[in-house]
Amino acid sequence: MNALLLAQSSLVVLWIGLVGIVAASLWQFTAASPEMVRKVLHIGAGNVILLAWWFSIPAWLGILASVLFSGLTLLSYRIPLIPGLDSVGRKSLGTFFYAVSFGVLIAWFWPLNLPHYAVIGLLIMTWGDGLAAIVGQRWGAHPYQVSGMQKSWEGSLTMAIAGSLICWLVLLSVQGAIWQTWLVALVVGLITTGLEAFSKLGIDNLTVPIAGAAIAFWLNQYLLIPA
Repeated sequence: MNALLLAQSSLVVLWIGLVGIVAASLWQFTAASPEMVRKVLHIGAGNVILLAWWFSIPAWLGILASVLFSGLTLLSYRIPLIPGLDSVGRKSLGTFFYAVSFGVLIAWFWPLNLPHYAVIGLLIMTWGDGLAAIVGQRWGAHPYQVSGMQKSWEGSLTMAIAGSLICWLVLLSVQGAIWQTWLVALVVGLITTGLEAFSKLGIDNLTVPIAGAAIAFWLNQYLLIPA
């Protein structure tokens, strides 16, 4: 491992460590609920994909990290390594699926030199789902049910807005403010919102990022065909 890669990897590890310290402090020293601690980890850790993109972290390193964290999350279901991570009063493999989605999207888009699609998918899950849960729990005055799971229209609207905005911002940085950027962002935001509504066993942590990235990629392949 060369010096540059070592320095970049160290920054990624430092960021993850900082997120962990913040979450542990919330759990230990405040009255934050287990769900809030989990969302802090969810949002904080997800932003590591931006560091991987900006620093051009090699695909093999991202995939290796995904495998290691996937194994760690499975272990945490038997041995509570991080209090509050999975103690949210419901059976879920969401954290495991979340870690797996990193590896899948890096393995897919890094070799294509299109890492921004992986960023789109993962940040929609990171911020869209995270903010939707927070808004829904605090201000969700209009509930609805999907397959026995309770959601709120306030949370779903937050997911749609956040997902569309994230997709738009990432594509804007890559292809500019063309009409395709707006259309793809809107479609991706709406579809991922529908997928997030079905979150049984935490499967949305896999379906939302993969579908968000795939739809953005496929739509752009079709819409950006040269005239």
